[in-house]
Amino acid sequence: MTKHPFRLIALAAVAALGLSGAALAQGKYVHANNSGYDNLDPHAVFDVGRAASRINFYDGLYRWVDNPPKMIPWLAESHTVTEDGLSWTFKLRQGVKFHDGTEMTADDVVYSMERMLAMKKGPATLFMAIIDPGTTKAKDRHTVVFNLKEPSAVFHSTVPEILIVNSKLVKQNEKDGDWGQAWLSKNVASTGSYTLRRYDPAVGFVGARFKDHFAGWGAKSFDEIEFRTVLETNTRVLGLLKGDIHGTDGYLPQDQIARLRQASNVQIIEQESMRVFYFAVHNSRPPLNDVHLRRALSYAFDYDGFNNDLLKGAVSRNAGPVPNNLWGVPKDVKGYTYDLEKAKAELAKVKEPMRPIVIGTLAGFSETEQAATLLQNAARKIGIEIKVESAPWPVVQSRMQKEDQMYDMVPLWKSTYYVDPNNWIGEMYGMRYLPLRNNSYYRNPEVDKRLEQALKVTDQSTRDRLYQEAGRIVVDDAAGIFVYNTKWFGPYAANIGGIRFCPIGNAQDMRWAYFK
Repeated sequence: MTKHPFRLIALAAVAALGLSGAALAQGKYVHANNSGYDNLDPHAVFDVGRAASRINFYDGLYRWVDNPPKMIPWLAESHTVTEDGLSWTFKLRQGVKFHDGTEMTADDVVYSMERMLAMKKGPATLFMAIIDPGTTKAKDRHTVVFNLKEPSAVFHSTVPEILIVNSKLVKQNEKDGDWGQAWLSKNVASTGSYTLRRYDPAVGFVGARFKDHFAGWGAKSFDEIEFRTVLETNTRVLGLLKGDIHGTDGYLPQDQIARLRQASNVQIIEQESMRVFYFAVHNSRPPLNDVHLRRALSYAFDYDGFNNDLLKGAVSRNAGPVPNNLWGVPKDVKGYTYDLEKAKAELAKVKEPMRPIVIGTLAGFSETEQAATLLQNAARKIGIEIKVESAPWPVVQSRMQKEDQMYDMVPLWKSTYYVDPNNWIGEMYGMRYLPLRNNSYYRNPEVDKRLEQALKVTDQSTRDRLYQEAGRIVVDDAAGIFVYNTKWFGPYAANIGGIRFCPIGNAQDMRWAYFK
């Protein structure tokens, strides 16, 4: 009898994680993801592909839920802000337990912030420009004060990304001043909804419900959750159809969504999202530092063919970096169209010596490969040679964060981490976010002036104007190729209930879900 590829992967996962086959059906939710879980450290990783470990193992002071997204108190009960906007005081819940049974205090919050700032990775990019090391203080055991060095219009929105680690436990596992990074990359030290049961970076992780979690549990909550890495789209779909897994990512190709809709044991949950698909373009490296070449490539992409034919109209054209369903979008900007004559005219103005352009695509994310191939074929018609390379997301992301290693272009999604235009245009093109978030290495003083001002004023009408002005310049500069804003189609087993979709995390917060 021939074994199906997914069966082999499932068996390998069971063996690697030390589970019996019977365990898969004993109150466990199993999710197949198209990206790897190579690091569990909540202060090192900060992307949707690896959000499941951050969301399910760790808690923040506040938490994003639902759609449209809203923040609810979580480890903190409330907060106050001084009139100058510089001092933010959070009152913590009392009696919150870490997984080892010790109590969480303000000292753990202070340590978590200091650790982020020292590591300068992942979510630290949200705070490094506004909080100096040593300025976060524990006022008392259950009160913490963040002292900002300048007013910030987005600090409140980013508070959920301050994930709290067990400071005593992490300190016990520090080596050579590494803030416990080696240890925490494969262990968990938190108050979160689930405790770590098994972990293999090549396979995924298993979490067990933390029964003493401060938020309590529903009567049908999962006893265990497992998140596996399964790169092949067809394998994930077959796993759902066969009942081997209970859920997968909500951005499958539309032909696969149509296939799953026909299955009686699968449900598709639809939600509007805020997830812009675009090409990150290396603006600082020749020849792409020439605006005319960037414009030529922008005119060479077939937006209608990609969005309407390939994706079956399940997305909407997004002409700039900010999602169309958010404020801060210049409505008068229609964006580039597929026009090879205009592309040739722009190419004729290029002064930089030409060479082959290298596009890095995300293995397991077929749309990135399809988009790259579409642009490659059109570019060939106007005399531009493009080479396409594929690698897993952690590899691509690592290269993107180094200016000398970033590909010439990378097609990818800019997802929601907090609901503010700065999440998109600010982080994508603001100089304060070089190199960890601004992976296009775009440096425009006029854009930066507007982005910086928008971070300091609190009046939304003023901020709206500033982001619109910045957006017009970014599009005119062809700083990226902006393709679409997406809709989320969540495929789950029909017996799964309680999926609580939020654009932040894309429904990977499993504490609300249950078997019907």
